[in-house]
Amino acid sequence: QVQLVESGGGLVQPGGSLRLSCVASGIIVSSYTMGWYRQGPGNPRELVADITSAGNTNYLGSVKGRFTISRDNAKNTVYLQMNSLTPEDTAVYYCNARRYRSPTQVEDFWGQGTEVTVSS
Repeated sequence: QVQLVESGGGLVQPGGSLRLSCVASGIIVSSYTMGWYRQGPGNPRELVADITSAGNTNYLGSVKGRFTISRDNAKNTVYLQMNSLTPEDTAVYYCNARRYRSPTQVEDFWGQGTEVTVSS
């Protein structure tokens, strides 16, 4: 029974910061590519940032330099530090764990999401 539980969302003013957490159970996060996705109103779900099992990171262009993804293996937790937030960052943020056992065999798990609203 795999669970990804996000927390840390809320209402923040433009220019503010939030840190999202994703606590995993049933998997070891260091064995997966862990990602943060978001879905804003009327928009498709998009990848915000991810971190591979080797520690390599990747960011959506519009968040590069503002957001940082990290992993704490001892806590089996992934974080997304979000700084300099703008209204365009408003979305439901989802935690994802993915591991390809072969090019056609994938393990793919999602959390329930946490809402982030950036507004004055």
